[in-house]
Amino acid sequence: MKSILLRILMLAAFTAVAFALFLPSTPFSSILPSAWNNAIPKMILGLDLQGGMHLVLNVDREKAVENRVQRIKGSIEEALREEKVPYRSVKMETALSVGVGVFNERNAEAIQKVVDDEFPGLEVETASDGSLTYSLPEDEQERIKSWALSQALETIRNRIDKFGVAEPLIQKQGISEVAIQLPGLKDPERAMELIGKTAVLEFRIVDDSMEARTALMQGAPFGSEVLYQNTTDPATGETIKKPFLLYKEIMITGDSLSDARVSVDSQFNEPYVSLTFDSDGAHTFSRVTTKYVDKRLAIVLDGNVYSAPNINEPITGGKAQVSGNFTYESARDLAIVLRAGALPAPVEIIQNVTVGPTLGRDSIEAGLRAAALGFILVLLFMLVYYRVAGAIADFAILLNVVMLLGMMGWLNATLTLPGIAGIILTVGMGVDSNVLIFERIKEELRGGRTPRSAVNAGYERAWWTIVDSNVTTLITAFVLFQFGSGPIKGFAVTLSLGILINLFTSLVGTKVAFDVQNDKLRLRKLSI
Repeated sequence: MKSILLRILMLAAFTAVAFALFLPSTPFSSILPSAWNNAIPKMILGLDLQGGMHLVLNVDREKAVENRVQRIKGSIEEALREEKVPYRSVKMETALSVGVGVFNERNAEAIQKVVDDEFPGLEVETASDGSLTYSLPEDEQERIKSWALSQALETIRNRIDKFGVAEPLIQKQGISEVAIQLPGLKDPERAMELIGKTAVLEFRIVDDSMEARTALMQGAPFGSEVLYQNTTDPATGETIKKPFLLYKEIMITGDSLSDARVSVDSQFNEPYVSLTFDSDGAHTFSRVTTKYVDKRLAIVLDGNVYSAPNINEPITGGKAQVSGNFTYESARDLAIVLRAGALPAPVEIIQNVTVGPTLGRDSIEAGLRAAALGFILVLLFMLVYYRVAGAIADFAILLNVVMLLGMMGWLNATLTLPGIAGIILTVGMGVDSNVLIFERIKEELRGGRTPRSAVNAGYERAWWTIVDSNVTTLITAFVLFQFGSGPIKGFAVTLSLGILINLFTSLVGTKVAFDVQNDKLRLRKLSI
């Protein structure tokens, strides 16, 4: 009797805790004490239940390799200058190769030694005139492509975290895509702009060898290109495009930033983005501004020239600023993007699905109706077919659902439409476990055993069958969680929790009810 009382108290305690954990996630949360409501994590509704955005981005991995080769070209030129090794030219021969012009064979050997020391993994080809062509090996290109996708994933995650979306889902999809789900998002257009902005920040020197408009008509000199500064006329709202002729060589990039924040110009009361470089970036920025005094340094973001101030003197403090026609909000978003990190390659939004809250509410109502109907039909079947034993099984199923919802609330889990399906399936599995036990008990009763002996033997013999069936399903749920996408993971979570709780309620919850009948009521016949 003492064992029965202990198990009843344990079941009551678990049920009470489950209710305490689940109630803050229900409409009853408004009438709960604030200390209770605020202390307990809440179950979160997924994208399909509360609305939001689903995006798929394609990462241009080839561009990441091109950017890497472009930086190698600048580093080779800088290394040769520092080592005082003469060379004819250093230029991009193709998007994936750098050509170095030499004077003679001895000069080529000296260049090769410097490049081998700085970039030991580069492949080299020698032309008939002795010039050297450097390119990245295939395995290194694949590594950069893989890194670009992983880095894009982390950068987008950082941006979304700073944007303040609760429980976003961000994951790889295929070899070049990133899938994003943003439940409950209120401003999808701003989110799309923030997520998709490449935010490649570059500092380039303005090419004064000819006018930008002349370059547009006659073609830009080799190694230069024309980019535009887009500004808006405050009076007319018209967009004005001013061309700039810039060298393609990138002096410094946004990778060297340690901080970016919004500041306000005290003179004109206009917001701008203040940049702070890390130690290496500050050193490079100082070297560039020292070398190019009296030249103009263009600040280019995503191919748009924000400003091109004149370098009057070396800038050694490691600070710069991006000014433009900013509102405070657009300046803040730009600072978020720069601070979170630039995307390693351009991204393109190839799928954009917005789920409205009305559709989410319809899904909730349909899911709840389906769950309630299935739940009631199962309870009625068990009650009619197994009578009192069926009522005991119904009690265990109710315990199962209550504990499952409580556990999901405690884990701050996301409830999706497939998750509701997982709950319904859990109810079916709970019934299945009880049916196995009851049929075993009936077999023992037909064999002439007493009710107490039949119940004990039925539970003992059904034990391993129930465990085997639940464990195999648990393995399937684990695989679904490991390799599935967001909604599939929601289904796997509810199914896994339901299986574990079902083992407890089926083998402990119903057993204690039968033990009360046999020990307290001393029944001579079971209603089963």
